Amino acid sequence: MANALEVHITAPDRDRAESIARVLVGERLAACVNIVTGVRSIYRWEGQIHEENEVLCLVKTRRDLFATVCARVKALHPYEVPEILAFEVAEGSAAYLDWLATATELGT
Repeated sequence: MANALEVHITAPDRDRAESIARVLVGERLAACVNIVTGVRSIYRWEGQIHEENEVLCLVKTRRDLFATVCARVKALHPYEVPEILAFEVAEGSAAYLDWLATATELGT
């Protein structure tokens, strides 16, 4: 499946990450979201350097759903500018990619 994406989204805590993940999977915008705790982010925001604990969401979706995923995350996310970065999946097991396609189709 050439149009598979993995989207990285950081969240301020596990509860917020789980809430976003449930919506994305529930609305079939993602087949799966892995939630990785223990992320430490150091970043520049409004002229200051910040250090925060965050949670990373690894969202498995399709390229044609990215704009909708992005809009949905922005609506749900507490950050003014949430991290939403998409990476194309170059290769993957055929069975997993077929499942990803099926899991993100409406009406299945």
